[in-house]
Amino acid sequence: MSEAAAPAPPTPAPASAPASGPAGPRPLEGGALWLAAFGLALTNFVVILDTTITNVSVPHIAGSLAVSPSQGTWTITSYAVAEAITVPLSGWLAGRFGTLRVLIASLVGFALFSMLCGLARTIEVLVLLRVMQGLCGGPLMPMTQTMMLRIFPPEKMGAANALWGVTAIFAPILGPLIGGYISDNWSWPWIFYINIPVVALCLFIILRLLRPYESATRHERIDLVGVVLLVLFVGGLQLVLDLGREYDWFGSPMIVALALTAAISFGLFIIWELTDDHPAVNLRVLRYRSLWVGISALALGYGSVFSMIVLIPLWLQSAIGYTSSEAGHVMALMGVLAVMMSPVAGLLIQKLDVRLLVSLGMVWIASISVMRMFWTSDGTFWDYALPQLLHGAGMPFFFIGLMTMALVDVPASDIPSAAGLLSFVRTVSGAAGTALGTSLWDEATREARVNLTSTLNGAEGTMAQMQAGGMSADQARAAIERLVDVQASTIGTFHVFAITTVLVLIAMGLVWLTPRPVLRGRAGAGAH
Repeated sequence: MSEAAAPAPPTPAPASAPASGPAGPRPLEGGALWLAAFGLALTNFVVILDTTITNVSVPHIAGSLAVSPSQGTWTITSYAVAEAITVPLSGWLAGRFGTLRVLIASLVGFALFSMLCGLARTIEVLVLLRVMQGLCGGPLMPMTQTMMLRIFPPEKMGAANALWGVTAIFAPILGPLIGGYISDNWSWPWIFYINIPVVALCLFIILRLLRPYESATRHERIDLVGVVLLVLFVGGLQLVLDLGREYDWFGSPMIVALALTAAISFGLFIIWELTDDHPAVNLRVLRYRSLWVGISALALGYGSVFSMIVLIPLWLQSAIGYTSSEAGHVMALMGVLAVMMSPVAGLLIQKLDVRLLVSLGMVWIASISVMRMFWTSDGTFWDYALPQLLHGAGMPFFFIGLMTMALVDVPASDIPSAAGLLSFVRTVSGAAGTALGTSLWDEATREARVNLTSTLNGAEGTMAQMQAGGMSADQARAAIERLVDVQASTIGTFHVFAITTVLVLIAMGLVWLTPRPVLRGRAGAGAH
C-alpha cells in the first residue's frame, strides 16, 4: 500500500478547522506554547488521577458513610462507567459545541462535582455525584489531546505526544499514593477537594492562551438512540466485569442478563452508528487502518499491562504482607523512568519508524513480566521494586508511540472522534484487564492451593517441630496454611504474568499490520 495514498496525517494539523479562519491560527511558540501544553497536560493528569485516587481510600469512605467496603467500591465503578460513556461521545460534542467550549465546560463541571463529592454524607449521594464527575471528566482526555495537536508545530509533535502521554502513564501510579496519604493524614473528602485549585490553574491557562484555537461547529441533532445503546452496552459490561467474581460469573442469572444486555446493545449500537447520518460516536473513522490497528493493539496491550499494575500490589499485600504504603512505594518507581524516557520517546518518534519503537517498548515490557516470574515470597524490597523501575522505561515507547501511530492516518476533521475512541478503548480495556486478571488470579491460586495441599509432604513432622518450639497445634496448623496460601498466590500470580506476556507480544504483532506511518514535516515520505 502506498503511504502517499493515505489520508493526510493529523498529527501536526489542527483537529478541525478553527473558527477564526479557513487556515486556522498559527501554532504557539516559545513560552506560551509550553505554558499552554502544561495546562492541557495537567488537565489530563487530574482527570486520570481520579480514576485511581479513590482505590486506597475505600475503607475510609466506607467507614465514614457507615457502609460496607463492597458498597464503598461503587465510588470507583460509578466514575469509571460514566467516564467510559462520555469519552467516545467527545467527537460529536466537539463538532456540535466546539472543542474549546467542551473542554472549558467539562473542567468547570469536574471541579464543581469534585467539591460536592467531598461534601457528600451518604453513599447514594456520593455515587450520584461521582457519576456526574465522570461524565464531566470523560471528554477532558480526548479534548486535551486534540488541543495539543492543534497548538504544536509539526516539528515538535513528538514532544506534544510525549508530554500528554506521560500524564496518562504517571497519573494512575500516583493516584493510590496520593489517595492513601491524604486519607491517612487528612480525611477522605480532600481527595476530591484537591482537584479544585488544580482545575482553577488549568482554566486560567486555557482561557488565557487557547481562545483562538476554538473549532468550527455543526448544528446536528442529538443521536438519542446511539447514546442510550452506548449507556446500556458500557453500563452492562462494566457491571459484569465488576460483579462477575462476586456472583460466580455466568452461574448467576443476573450476570447472564447483564451480559446479554451488553452484547445485544453492542451489536445494535454498531449497526445504528454506522448507518445513522449523524452518529453520536463516529465509528466510520475506523476505516483508517492505522486507527483500527492501533485500537486493537491498545486493547490487548494496555489491558494486559494495567492488569499487572493492579495485580502486583494486591499480591504484595496479601501474600508478602506489605502495607498499602509499602506496596505503593514499589509501584511508584514505575513512574521514574517513564517520565525520564518520555522526551526521548517523543524525539525518536519523529526520526524512526514508530512501529519499531512501539514493538521495542512491548518487548521490553514482556521481558520485565518474565523477570517477575522469578520472584519468590522471601524477596527483598528491591527484588520487587527493580522490575517496576525498569518497566517504566518501556511505557513511553509503547503508549506514546501507539497513540501517535494510531492517529497518523486520520484527517484533521476526524481527530476528536478518533481520540475519543482511543481513550474509550483505553478506559474499557483497563477495566476489563483488571477484572479478568484478578479473576484469573483467584482461580489459578485456588487450583495451585489444591495441588500443593495434595502433594504436601512432612506436614506432621513440621507441625511437631513448631509445637516443640512453643507453638500450639492451632498456631502450627495456621502457619502451614499461611505458607501454602502464600505459595499458591505466588503461583497464581506467575500464571497471570505468563498470559499477559503472551498478549503483549500478540499486540506487538498487530502493530505491523499497518504501513509505516509517515509524520507530516518529515522528509522521505516515499511509498512502499
